[in-house]
Amino acid sequence: MASMSTIVPLCLSILLLFQVSIAQFSFSGNPLYSSREFRGDLASQHQCRFEHLAALEVTHRERSEAGFIEYYNTETRNEFRCAGVSVRRLVIENMGLALPVYANAHKLLYIIQGHGVFGMALPGCPETFQSVWSAFEQQMAMVGDAQSSTQKLSDEHQQLHKFRQGDVIAVPAGVALWLYNNGDSTVVAFSVIDFGNNANQLDPIPREFFLAGKPRSRQQEQYSYQAEQQSNNQNIFAGFNPDLLAEALGVKSSKVSKHCILLCEEQSQAYLPSQQQQPTWSQRDRGCVQNYGLNDIMCAFKLSKNINNAQSTDIFNPRGGRITRANSQNFPVLTIIQMSATRTVLQSNALLTPHWTVNAHTVMYVTTGQGRIQVVDHRGRTVFDGELRQQQILLIPQNFAVAVKARQEGFSWVSFKTSHNAIDSQIAGKESILRALPVDVVAKAYLLSREESRSLKFNRGDEMVVFAPRPHQQLYAEWQNSK
Repeated sequence: MASMSTIVPLCLSILLLFQVSIAQFSFSGNPLYSSREFRGDLASQHQCRFEHLAALEVTHRERSEAGFIEYYNTETRNEFRCAGVSVRRLVIENMGLALPVYANAHKLLYIIQGHGVFGMALPGCPETFQSVWSAFEQQMAMVGDAQSSTQKLSDEHQQLHKFRQGDVIAVPAGVALWLYNNGDSTVVAFSVIDFGNNANQLDPIPREFFLAGKPRSRQQEQYSYQAEQQSNNQNIFAGFNPDLLAEALGVKSSKVSKHCILLCEEQSQAYLPSQQQQPTWSQRDRGCVQNYGLNDIMCAFKLSKNINNAQSTDIFNPRGGRITRANSQNFPVLTIIQMSATRTVLQSNALLTPHWTVNAHTVMYVTTGQGRIQVVDHRGRTVFDGELRQQQILLIPQNFAVAVKARQEGFSWVSFKTSHNAIDSQIAGKESILRALPVDVVAKAYLLSREESRSLKFNRGDEMVVFAPRPHQQLYAEWQNSK
């Protein structure tokens, strides 16, 4: 029999081999490759001109018992429809539970505020984790019911995960996700659904399928069963025949009604871990799993990554700001999700070099401060020139050039990109397009002398992407203060 010291390295080697094989088979190992394609007819394609971009704010919200969902009405904006992305903003109050829901496409969540617990029901993954009750709860369960106490001590399920501010959570298409706020503050999360990805085989519409509960508009101050029945927004159980559902679930038919399916899920909140009583998580069957397949590899992926941690910064300028990326190189599950996220923090009056994203659309979500943004299309026309502030969003189409300058109070945002390994091409600074060109080419292209073209190439040669404001220089002062 092989020893554990031999089995563990073998398991890791097999897992790594399958991850590499899947990446090569699915995505050809090419970072410029995208699994996206235009969905629609020729007439729709001609409408995707991206001539006028707009900064969007929350337009409406749907209230529920323990929080609400906010919408930006991106479905009415041409640039969001053509890019194939939709956004949501989720607010979960203290001790609130976001009920299980799945979507027709991959999505990323960014935790803006708060902390808690989340879980996903990944198809094919075993229920090898246990949530164990506290010592006090175990003693109470054993009183007067010793024979059945062992059944009350634990619950087998798939893995639970903690989340905190700054986490990016990757949610595959068709996988149910739930979140629970066990902290002492409100949880706020921003999500982007990439329904333009080939994982979506339905239609170019973002669709979310609720497994319990239903969204309730803020106009509904009191619950009305008749209003619930007349609403078009219900969870998927409401559409099944009660008798058929009772047979499938193995319960009495009287226990299954549309009324119960809509509301009884609220009772489960009492059994979720509070801030004071955290669950003890244990995993069984840690040995090497035979017959590795896609499901087994998906079960082993880490599903969240924090991009607020300053120690994991990818680009840092002590006088300008920092950039932290979550992509398939440091967050492997994104190879399947085919999305990535970047957090950018600009200090007062700092500048993000003009650049374009080679292989992805970008959705900007502002977390703090204010900044001036300019976006330029392929004809050299300015399609957006304005301010962005907290909670606003802006879509920047693939290959459109963009420049960002922070206001006095600084500027921070998270960019969601429709590629697992998005690549930016900078116009100025170290590793920029100008640095890549010969001096003579720069001189001829911009009608400069060799000395002037050399100065143009190397003026920002000591900085990359994030530029600090230069004292005694008013190069961008007029541009910044013109509005």
